[in-house]
Amino acid sequence: MVRAIIHGAEPNAPVSDVTASRGKTVRAEPVAALYEQDKVRHVGQFDRMEDQMCNFSTAGYLGDKSPDRADALVWALTELMVGNNNNAMIDAMRLILEHDKGA
Repeated sequence: MVRAIIHGAEPNAPVSDVTASRGKTVRAEPVAALYEQDKVRHVGQFDRMEDQMCNFSTAGYLGDKSPDRADALVWALTELMVGNNNNAMIDAMRLILEHDKGA
């Protein structure tokens, strides 16, 4: 679905499939540290994503539904922080978030 949304907005945007080898909470810890260090900021309002982010705890995800938006954010920020700082990834995340705002 994400691939279709991205390619619908930008047909030539690169998309990488990912497979989780660790739990969501473990993957989110380094990203949470970036927020604590004030290295991540959101431009605009992303209420549903931020609600999902607030439902993470040391006990795991406490929300009712899948944290799909927060999980996508963790994947994107992880990709950016491991050195693949790539404008295509930033553009793809922007497209996802813009689509989310309109939905």
